[in-house]
Amino acid sequence: MKIYTKTGDQGDTGLMSGVRVTKDHVAIEVCGSLDETNSAIGLACSHGLPVSVDSTLKNVQQDLFLIGSCVANCENKAKNGPLRISAERNRELEESIDQLTDELPPLDAFILPRGDASAASLHFARTVCRRAERALVRLINTGFSDAELATELIYLNRLSDYLFVAARWTNRQHGVVETKWLPKT
Repeated sequence: MKIYTKTGDQGDTGLMSGVRVTKDHVAIEVCGSLDETNSAIGLACSHGLPVSVDSTLKNVQQDLFLIGSCVANCENKAKNGPLRISAERNRELEESIDQLTDELPPLDAFILPRGDASAASLHFARTVCRRAERALVRLINTGFSDAELATELIYLNRLSDYLFVAARWTNRQHGVVETKWLPKT
């Protein structure tokens, strides 16, 4: 099977639902941002994350593909639509956030997104995740998508929080002191 189909050579592409849209359509932007988030997480994992964070992110990468399939199939009104992110997955992310946070000092200032390569990569993945979240909000607001994407939106919000806390926790595990933002007056 060839990887190229030539069906998108004119600037449009097909969603899983069968609907054809232009490649700059917000649904394609969401899918692209999810793909970027997944790749940024993969990059962070390649830098030697602590085992517990790496394990959580392996599951997150699976979830991001699932969210992408939900978006790509969002116009399919059939009862047997794609699987969805469950509220339980959101709770699991919250529990992971709480576990890591319990081992961190409270924040008393903004911190700069830096540290060792693994933690800095997690900070970068967080910013890409926030972009995916904003794009999903735009898609939902267009009315193009179904209302069930609300759970996926919550997931992306929790994921960006998890990535922030995981970056802080990873820096701490690696003995890296956080750099506070000190605004010049």
